[in-house]
Amino acid sequence: MFRTALRNVLAHKARLLMTVFAVMLGVTFVTGSLVYGDSLKQAAVDRASAGYDRISLNVAPDTVPGAPPATLDARTSAALAAVPGVSTAAGRVDGFAAVADHEGRLLGNGTFRKGGNFAPGKDGSDPAYRFTAGSGPAGDHAVALDEASAAQGGYRVGDTVRVGTGTGAASYTLQGVFRPDASKLSPGGSLVLFADATAQRLFLQPGHYTNIEITAAPGTDVTQLLQRVDQVLPKDSSAVTGAQLARLQANMASSDSDTMSQIMLGFAAVSLFVATFLISNTFTMLVSRRTRELALMRAVGASRKQVRRILLTESVLVGLIASVAGILAGTGVAALLQAFFSPADGPAAPLVLLPATVFTALLVGTALPVIAAWVPVRRAMAIPPVAALGAAEPAAPARAGSLRTGFGAALALTGTAAVLYGAVLATGRDARTVIGLGAALTLTGVITLIPLLSRPSTALLRPLLVRVSPVQGDLAARNTVRDPRRTGATAAALAIALTLASGLSVLGASATRYLDGATTRDLTADYLVKAAPGGQRMTPATAQLLKAELLNNMPDASSSPLDQSTEYRIGGVSSVLTGVDPATIGRLLRYEVTEGSLDSLGEGRIAVAGFKARENGWKVGQTLPLERHGKQGEVTIGAVYQADRQSNLLPSITAPDSLVARYDRTPHTDAIVVATGGGPGRAALAGITKALGDNPALSVLDREAIRTEDTSGIGDQVNVFYALLGMALVIAALGIANTLAMSVLERRKEIGTLRALGLDRAGVTRMIRMEALLVGALGAAVGTVMGVFTGWALGRTLQESVVGYALVIPWGRLALGVLLALAGALLASLWPARRAARVDIPAATAAH
Repeated sequence: MFRTALRNVLAHKARLLMTVFAVMLGVTFVTGSLVYGDSLKQAAVDRASAGYDRISLNVAPDTVPGAPPATLDARTSAALAAVPGVSTAAGRVDGFAAVADHEGRLLGNGTFRKGGNFAPGKDGSDPAYRFTAGSGPAGDHAVALDEASAAQGGYRVGDTVRVGTGTGAASYTLQGVFRPDASKLSPGGSLVLFADATAQRLFLQPGHYTNIEITAAPGTDVTQLLQRVDQVLPKDSSAVTGAQLARLQANMASSDSDTMSQIMLGFAAVSLFVATFLISNTFTMLVSRRTRELALMRAVGASRKQVRRILLTESVLVGLIASVAGILAGTGVAALLQAFFSPADGPAAPLVLLPATVFTALLVGTALPVIAAWVPVRRAMAIPPVAALGAAEPAAPARAGSLRTGFGAALALTGTAAVLYGAVLATGRDARTVIGLGAALTLTGVITLIPLLSRPSTALLRPLLVRVSPVQGDLAARNTVRDPRRTGATAAALAIALTLASGLSVLGASATRYLDGATTRDLTADYLVKAAPGGQRMTPATAQLLKAELLNNMPDASSSPLDQSTEYRIGGVSSVLTGVDPATIGRLLRYEVTEGSLDSLGEGRIAVAGFKARENGWKVGQTLPLERHGKQGEVTIGAVYQADRQSNLLPSITAPDSLVARYDRTPHTDAIVVATGGGPGRAALAGITKALGDNPALSVLDREAIRTEDTSGIGDQVNVFYALLGMALVIAALGIANTLAMSVLERRKEIGTLRALGLDRAGVTRMIRMEALLVGALGAAVGTVMGVFTGWALGRTLQESVVGYALVIPWGRLALGVLLALAGALLASLWPARRAARVDIPAATAAH
């Protein structure tokens, strides 16, 4: 049986190639996803653990939750340097530092913007930094920049650099450009080095360090050195080896990379699901094509069990060949993903092909064909031996059975009911779980029923095709509905990809619209001043300085801080107060007051968001006890206003800044809202920036910048998902190509007859392309409707907790998805159409 199976596989090379290709597509995406995820993970681990090999020991103060960060003093550094076996004990200082380019724009595109100290040893060098130009900074007015930031800002040694820290901004002379080890700089960040004393003054206090890095003398045992160091360490501090620190960083990086790996596995599963339809369809067509051959085997004495074994053995052989090809192709796909979707400043590493990936690919590649071939093989067992005597190969049954129809309808109705229940009646996370399960059931049921949809779909589009090309349009429509199962299975792969893409489009567009208005809806001011990402928060002193500068230079301007103060108990309820300037806040933020008056803030009263008042039964005029850190008092509610829980600007409780200052000496200024007399513009922006001291650590954002900042994150995530779903769409399109190619093989005699009757090559090509368009239109229509339905249902679960969230139908994106699906189907038909047009008429029309 093995020899028979091998001979059958090799005897029909075209069939072999198409079947291998179908299986290879699924294995390719699984392999590519696993290799890409493993490569990213390994790159992140390698980068996170790099650089610690130069450190023998690292000494740091113990962290206490809720307490200010502790430091180590210079005496500890000197004591550690005197320990036998210690070569150097370099004190390190870390803090926030933002660098601006020549135009004042912030350098770096990540949240890692750090400042540190240059700690030279006896030879004048610092082993943590290798200088490519100039030297380490010396003096209060000198700095050094990492080479990536220097290149981005266009800086050279000797240029003046503007640097902002938590204590303000100043100009420095660039004294050197360096290349740090991986432990000192995260991808996309920036690193500024100051002289040792300058860094201590800016970030800590003179004579203090964040941590101390110890290098052992040659020949010193690190374990023994650790024991000696422990004896001189101050209380509440500890030492770890560089190897331990490297393992800790590697574990953290590995944990952070698991999310991407899970996403990749999820899309691999989706693509595998899509590929299953392609493989099953291909095997169904192969078995149908070999009806006489299988019947002849039965006629000469082969039992059903033997025929079944032959066919399953063939599927295993095909799977092994396809698996090897898929592993090679998947590794190439991973390389492309790494080149196109990995950030340019992110970690790079060679591709990682683990044994587990190879085993998984082989398992998938061999098991999937067997599973996909099982139903066609069982159908083949029903072929009677007398079929071998027929002059032609009978076609497989085209109509869907009543059991299949009933099962599909039950799944679709049950899933739809579950989705509607989750969207309308259920709440919270449970609702999204119900909707997810219901959507999966609905999609499965619709895919089961999709052969029934092929006839009405074709009938709907047939008049258009006939109008474009009467003969070819009519033939294409007839050929499409000839085998509804085949058409449905081919369209199902496309429908799955379009369902996910359309659902993401709806959710992404709705979330973007909401985020777009979450801040700008409440902002009536011209500008919003915020601390740079990754930096320290502003203080009320920043707002006071800005107000004074604006008063001197821009008399028509007005501003107000948003001073957030936490840990209050108001009326026995845990609360957060936001202090504002009562005289100006009404002109800077849009307060829709429903009760009372916002002017009451000037009388020392508070204003409360409507949801906060409803939750606690508070009313205008009510006086409530207030307590914070032992200080007690009382406040009166002067106004109630509408606000979204997720609003980035309107707080739950608005209070005059004088009230907040009475109970909290160090509130955090989350932002400052500024309105200029003449409105936003280049001059106004320059004036505010100058009033802030040209500090790159502070960002001045207009409405467009706020909108971009709030929506860029979700846009980037959706784009990544689109790119990955695009791979599933490619598999679905290639499935159309494979199905059409197999169909051309089956219909060689029919195509030859049409050619003999006068249909030219262009007409045959047009006919095949129209068939592809009909299949693509069916899959695109089903997928788009399912995606919009699912996106609507999931969006409904957010409306209760997210005020202002509304369904947005991105007609342009949906139309683009449909057009891409049709274009993919048309491209997929090029090779089968070319093959059909080149059918040899005499050979095709000869009797078989």
